[in-house]
Amino acid sequence: MRRRTLITGAVGVLAAAGASPAAAEDPRRRVLHVRPGDAVQAAVDAVDGPGRTIVVHPGTYRETVNIPADVRDLTLCGASRDPRDTVVVYDNANGTRKPDGTGTYGTAGSATFTSAAPGLIVRGLTIANDWLRADHPEITGTQAVAAYVTGDRSRFERVRFLAHQDTLFADTTALDSFDRQYYRDCYVEGDVDFVFGRGRAVFDGCHLHTLDRDVTFKPEGMVFAPATARANPYGFLAVRCRVTSGAEDGAYKIARPWVPSYETTAWPSLVVRDTWLGPGVDAVAPYIDMREAYPWQTMRFREYANSGPGAVISVPDSRPQLTVAEAAEHTRATYLADWRPYEQRY
Repeated sequence: MRRRTLITGAVGVLAAAGASPAAAEDPRRRVLHVRPGDAVQAAVDAVDGPGRTIVVHPGTYRETVNIPADVRDLTLCGASRDPRDTVVVYDNANGTRKPDGTGTYGTAGSATFTSAAPGLIVRGLTIANDWLRADHPEITGTQAVAAYVTGDRSRFERVRFLAHQDTLFADTTALDSFDRQYYRDCYVEGDVDFVFGRGRAVFDGCHLHTLDRDVTFKPEGMVFAPATARANPYGFLAVRCRVTSGAEDGAYKIARPWVPSYETTAWPSLVVRDTWLGPGVDAVAPYIDMREAYPWQTMRFREYANSGPGAVISVPDSRPQLTVAEAAEHTRATYLADWRPYEQRY
């Protein structure tokens, strides 16, 4: 398997994680600029109050970025209109050993980008984890997260998320916290469970792309693996999205339910509606169990008004549908409540 090429629209210098802080802040606009040779994390560390903006100029920044919960209402954006121009990338996996010898990173710890910050806005850049299984046959913990997101009102627009297994970890800060996330016009690619977690997340007009794995078995992977808390009435909502594939027809499932061993009360929830499903989706059996003890049929999996070859209903029991009345409940407005990011445009 070849290492993914991260296309950038400008020639950039690799930024080391220990590089010097970003350029001087404009005190009038509370803006920090990050340029090749700087580190994004250094700019995050320099944030001294709510409502700051970090502008990342075109280039490739090889580092991990962690935005803590006390950095409120931060905007992180690429300086150009094309998210391919600005890339934040690293290559840790679940089973990668930490340099200090304290063990491995684990799934969440493998993330290139981590945020627990409420009110976060990210737009116009690429977040990637380019760790590859083929390069590390000795590692069995192959989850390699691009972004691990918690924190209420987390918003991503025109962001590209690139990885293989567990690309986007859309989670919550705690089991009893129903943190809301909104993804508009984003591109997410991966293979196994590459959009997963217990967050209340809306994917609005996003492009989800399944990769072709060098394996002999089917399915090659699943797009979604929600782990919604039982008390949370809403989990993942994909609306007006499209699902494409680099694999052969029928090689992928839409979803499987994730009931973590440390959280066996989970009741995964996923609604896919008004979405185009390409031929890479197994139309006959689009869902599968992760564990036999938690069959997908007992979960909150529903579809509505989807189109495309992967949406053809040939076995109705395999394609649970919302009624018209139920569909009126599963909207951006109901999932996000008093927070309406979809009414704003940049």
